[in-house]
Amino acid sequence: MSEYRIKAVFSREKVFAEETNESRELYEQSRFGELKEGKIQYSLVEGLYLLEKKKLDIIDNKNKKIKQEDYIKKAKKVEPNFWVRYHVYRDIRNRGYIIKTALKFGADFRVYDRGIKPGEDHAKWIVFPVNEGETLTWYDFSAKNRVAHSTRKRLLLAIVDDEGDVTYYEVRWVRP
Repeated sequence: MSEYRIKAVFSREKVFAEETNESRELYEQSRFGELKEGKIQYSLVEGLYLLEKKKLDIIDNKNKKIKQEDYIKKAKKVEPNFWVRYHVYRDIRNRGYIIKTALKFGADFRVYDRGIKPGEDHAKWIVFPVNEGETLTWYDFSAKNRVAHSTRKRLLLAIVDDEGDVTYYEVRWVRP
């Protein structure tokens, strides 16, 4: 893909781009964004990832380019857990997996096995990002496990430390 940057607009809780050859190609190749009514809608974590990778220029409603640090501040206002979620998103994308939001499943993300694109097959995992300093009760842990079990996906707990490194724990139900 060329060095052309897709122009996108930060609006409320999402980032939108016109459906152009470039944005469509990025979607077809790597499943960035979702096609919605002639536009491509990116989640906030996708927006930052593509901004870092120099694939997107994100502008505000006054047509002014948003700097990366300002984008992060805006995103944190919308999603208090944004920074932890972003570290997990970036790590999984950098490992070659397609990762998408999973709010309708009751999770933060869904992850597809390598080589699988959304629509071709189901996601293999649901992912819950957790800051290492955060307390997770047995009730919370059990609820996350139930969500994974009921959606027939594997549960990945993604623990993010203070340096932004991510450690993954896969949790499964076992019948002895």
